[in-house]
Amino acid sequence: MPPQPLFDPRAAGRPMRVAGFMSGSGTNLIRLLELQGRLLAEQGQSPFEVVFIFSDRSDGRCRGEAIALEAGVPYFSHDVRRFHQLRGLKRSVASQAGLEARRRFDQVAARLVTAFEVDLIALGGYMSYLTLSPCVNVHPADLSLLDESGRRRFVGDRAVLDAIAAGRTELRSSTILTDQGVDTGPLLMVSPPLAVDLPAPLEELKTQPERLGRLADEHQDRLKEAGDWRIFPLTVRYIAEGRFGLDQAGRVCFDGRPIPEGLRL
Repeated sequence: MPPQPLFDPRAAGRPMRVAGFMSGSGTNLIRLLELQGRLLAEQGQSPFEVVFIFSDRSDGRCRGEAIALEAGVPYFSHDVRRFHQLRGLKRSVASQAGLEARRRFDQVAARLVTAFEVDLIALGGYMSYLTLSPCVNVHPADLSLLDESGRRRFVGDRAVLDAIAAGRTELRSSTILTDQGVDTGPLLMVSPPLAVDLPAPLEELKTQPERLGRLADEHQDRLKEAGDWRIFPLTVRYIAEGRFGLDQAGRVCFDGRPIPEGLRL
């Protein structure tokens, strides 16, 4: 039996409808919108359409409104911090009560997703745990790398720092379908490598944690351009074209063949 496409453009009979979720600068969504515009200019059509932008921040640190205005799409914000503050709730989803609160917060976004007939949520730097699906996310690490127990090695907010501290000489970004775990969803794409460039021996830098942290931040900024901005828009495009799918065993396939280590450019 052939893999089931994540989105079937023939069955839909229209471009895939995408909602962009963000919390900060939104550079990944900007690149996605740029790809949509390029395809429209060059081919007269795009296989996907960003139909609105949503943010979990309502302060000046989020550029969502400006990005949406430039793109000519609706913009909505629902501040997650204020939501929890008004209800005397903690933001953690580690407990059942915290997870239930997050589901209540997500009801606003869920109604928008339904109203706009969204097929895919593209997480362009969305910093809140999201209980909606399907979503595609980008992560600053090669998620095909596993530890001795078979778990993904570099996950969470410290992924770049952890990879450098572990002696990795190259960094990559990955795109995944999200699930209920942290960076545990099905692997879609892995970017070309970015070389790690250290000004001193690693063992010396490990004795200077602040300096090592700054270097990790610098590498993560460079990885956005070398990795995130390349594979995030492409992943959405390939999903919209029906090229990504899941087989009966739940394995990710591309053009009908399994890709256990992700599609690599």
